[in-house]
Amino acid sequence: MTYTFHFWTTLIFIAAVLGVILGTCAYLIFLERKIAAWVQDRIGPNRVGPWGLLQSVADGLKFLLKEDIIPDHVDKLLYMLAPAVALTTALFAFVVVPFGPTTAPPSPPWPETVSQARDAQAKYGAEVEKYNETTQFVIAPHVDIGIVLVFAITSLAVYAIILGGWSSNDKYSLMGGLRSSAQLVSYEIPLSMSVLGVALMAGSVNLERIIQQQTAGGAWNVFYQPLAFLLFLVSVFAECNRLPFDLPEAEQELVGGYHTEYSALKFALFFLGEYTHMVTTSFLLAILFFGGWHFPGIATAESGPAIKVIVLAAKMAFFIVFYMLVRWTIPRFRFDQLMGLAWKVLIPLALVNVACVIAVRQLNWSLWVLLPVSILVLLAAAALTVRPRDKSAAQRRGSVLTESVAR
Repeated sequence: MTYTFHFWTTLIFIAAVLGVILGTCAYLIFLERKIAAWVQDRIGPNRVGPWGLLQSVADGLKFLLKEDIIPDHVDKLLYMLAPAVALTTALFAFVVVPFGPTTAPPSPPWPETVSQARDAQAKYGAEVEKYNETTQFVIAPHVDIGIVLVFAITSLAVYAIILGGWSSNDKYSLMGGLRSSAQLVSYEIPLSMSVLGVALMAGSVNLERIIQQQTAGGAWNVFYQPLAFLLFLVSVFAECNRLPFDLPEAEQELVGGYHTEYSALKFALFFLGEYTHMVTTSFLLAILFFGGWHFPGIATAESGPAIKVIVLAAKMAFFIVFYMLVRWTIPRFRFDQLMGLAWKVLIPLALVNVACVIAVRQLNWSLWVLLPVSILVLLAAAALTVRPRDKSAAQRRGSVLTESVAR
């Protein structure tokens, strides 16, 4: 029994997703400028079109019509390749991410006898046929490596930043690329480990099965594993280079970081790649921890596809706005703080979280045990982090600083 490949449905979904994501990214820039204006008690863009709604169209035309300058000192091949890699990896990662209602693919049978094999094979064939007749709102359905494929593709985005920084032959760009390589590689570890607990609960890394596990279980994963959600949330901020983790492009230190030498359409491709990555990770947050299209009393298994699409889009929009609000709330980390947070805080907490999930599953305890355990682990980590410092060490550092200033 095999799954049917619906060519025209897939083609329509690809065209729709490309159009919606690219159009959404254009207006997310407008939304971010409006949110920034609201936070800073300003008006924001309001000149182009009614309420400034055509500002994104004007910005897009400006990028298209602006003179395409390539500095003489750059490595032209890699310089041109970097923005293309940034956008294509961000778009390609969306192929296995559901954007509407889905049905988990049937599991292959594991019979113990020949007679059981006949019955199980017939039942499995009927389930596959029924699955093939259902429209799955995902470009590439029934991909068993789901979330692993997303991580594998998004990890390639670091090459765009490294190539852009190195090929620009500029010290600020190179520093931004070096910062990015250390940051993204470090935060991929807690990002991946935070999902292990979710995969253990669902018994799969297929995103459709993870949604089904939450809708059938009656509670979203965020209630079972709030610590894993927090780890994933912090890690995706770093993966998207969003404040307070935007060290690769810190304007006050590196002018523009890895894209200092880029302008016109090439700069726009970097921008689109960043915002597309934000959209993808927002969908992942909603799917992995907030039930995907499910919402009690509004979107259930019996609800129509339109309601489910709207609910999932609303959850995605919530996380997008949260991204933007955090930008104007938390100051940028120092680089040593950024690396310390990953290696000294997030990775140990992710290990403890995975160990707790394994223990609960092995002992066959209720999954609700994970909730107080996650809260206790988080409180213990907070207590260790904010413990009083050694006054003598602080005094020694202060005296060294005073002597250096005096010199």
